[in-house]
Amino acid sequence: MRPALLLPIALLCPPDAWGDDEPLKLADTLVSANRQAEERDSSTSASTVFTRADIDRLQPDSVVDLLNRVPGVQVAQSGGRGSLPGIFVRGMQSSQTLVLVDGVRVATATSADSNLQNLGVDQIERVEVLRGARSAIHGADAMAGVIQIFTRRADQAGLQGRLHVTAGSDGHWQRDLGLSGANDDSRFALSAGLDESAGINRTHASFASDQDHDAYRNRSLSLTASHYFTDDLEAGITLLDNQGKNEYDNPFGRFDSLSLSTVGQKPYSDFQLSSFGTYVDARLTEHWKSRLELGHSENQETSRDTLSDEHSAFNTYRDSLGWQNTLHLDERNSLLAGVDIFQDRVTSSTAFAEDSRWNRAAFVQHSYRTDSFGTQVGWRRDVNQQFGGQNTWSAAVTWFVNRSNDLVLSYSEGFRAPTFNDLYYPGYSNPNLTPEHSKSYELQWRSRLSDTTRLETSLYRTELSDAIVLDSNFLPQNIGHARINGAEAVLRQQLRDWNSALSLAVIDPRDRDSGHTMTRRARRTLNWDLDRRFGALAVGVTWQAVSRSYNDASNQQRIGGYALMGLRSSWAVTPQVKVDLKVDNLLDRQYSRVLYEFDGQAYGYREQGRAWTIGLTWNPAL
Repeated sequence: MRPALLLPIALLCPPDAWGDDEPLKLADTLVSANRQAEERDSSTSASTVFTRADIDRLQPDSVVDLLNRVPGVQVAQSGGRGSLPGIFVRGMQSSQTLVLVDGVRVATATSADSNLQNLGVDQIERVEVLRGARSAIHGADAMAGVIQIFTRRADQAGLQGRLHVTAGSDGHWQRDLGLSGANDDSRFALSAGLDESAGINRTHASFASDQDHDAYRNRSLSLTASHYFTDDLEAGITLLDNQGKNEYDNPFGRFDSLSLSTVGQKPYSDFQLSSFGTYVDARLTEHWKSRLELGHSENQETSRDTLSDEHSAFNTYRDSLGWQNTLHLDERNSLLAGVDIFQDRVTSSTAFAEDSRWNRAAFVQHSYRTDSFGTQVGWRRDVNQQFGGQNTWSAAVTWFVNRSNDLVLSYSEGFRAPTFNDLYYPGYSNPNLTPEHSKSYELQWRSRLSDTTRLETSLYRTELSDAIVLDSNFLPQNIGHARINGAEAVLRQQLRDWNSALSLAVIDPRDRDSGHTMTRRARRTLNWDLDRRFGALAVGVTWQAVSRSYNDASNQQRIGGYALMGLRSSWAVTPQVKVDLKVDNLLDRQYSRVLYEFDGQAYGYREQGRAWTIGLTWNPAL
């Protein structure tokens, strides 16, 4: 989208009053669970929410950095900033977690990777993470949970500017500009950024061509705009575009047909991750609210090698339509019903036997609530062009023990259709695959121990059947069965000027066919954020501990556990100017999340050592 085309949107918003994005500013609301704003306490989903205020306080380098703080979520990257992350929600793999940007699905149709490492964190207003299957509401891929990212919204009434500049170790530079505004009827937020880093050397022993630093560059643009035509009719658009270049190492090398040997490479990829959405919200009657959404996402990547002519391209496109209706039948009963339609298309340098597929679905969910208990029952029917009909159910009962304690007992089902790579990648696919299925059981206890202390705990069990795993010839087969038992606890406390968030997760992810622990899943993780404000000065510390895991299905390659500490501070020089300072991995711990083999030996990808950043933010009123 050309910048000149955005000017009329800015002119819609004179600096008079405030728009209606308030739910996205609040930590005690949730949007993703039932696709509408609701109180977190009213939702039956275990959830974690990061608002823009949390992001500014924690100073994360990326969305991946935020996800590492979520109980039950583990991230395995292959070598620091810009590398592809494996995101394991409650012990399940990346492809089994649905990722949305402003309600639009963004994962690739070929590999199911969401490429969250390429989302510019300064373009983000809010991140919601749901733990546990939500397929009855969101359909395929929401077996393990849902991660939804909301782009920037206007901060306040009037016209506001934003300038953010960050410098750091390893040649890290980040520059972001923003403009936002709101009045009684309209609001908009426009942001653009450039994030660059000279990077680190991601591999230990490998080819000489890999012994260099792997740079990263990301240009980002986001836009949200909406307008109230009447008190009961609103329409809006959202846009997010990230594109750039990522250098990486390939310690496996490539086979050279001339020398008949394996030689090194200097690979890099050009990427683009973008989404566009538009919606219309209408209150048709006093008890009936309807929302129509159209979405489009693109995930494009072209990989090249500086030392050869080798290259490959994998581009996927998704168009979607959703219609959702909320009916408040009476003071105790409500109904959520709607339809979803989306179509995937693939263009690639690799020839796929099929390059498009559609999915159509209808869903309904009934909620009932009294002063002492509440119930929720949901059902969804997906019809896939290739796999036919799939039913998923969910049910939950909430017991309001007293004003301070709630118990939630829930059951949920999930499924995932095989990707285009699973089905059609030449030489490494299986067109006879069927969808994966899961059943999850969960008990939650939520307690407000005091006005300043809150405890949330979960016990759960997930059973996975028809799991898609690779056999000895690297061909995908429906032969896997897994059982995952887990427990999570989050304790949030405010004591005077101190704010503490402590989370602990314990999981036992087992392959039921072999009895082995599933790969790259640590059994225990702990995260602690402690912050204090001294007037205009704020300081904070983060501590993360991760137990050992295994890199392979046979549990022969052990990945060592590790503990990391980080410090941060910010100084509000004036109400409009703030300075941030952060040091990550303060003790310069050397650790790995993924291993690779070279000359018959296993080595770990390097992760970021001690790193510092200093940033300046200026928010002028225009």
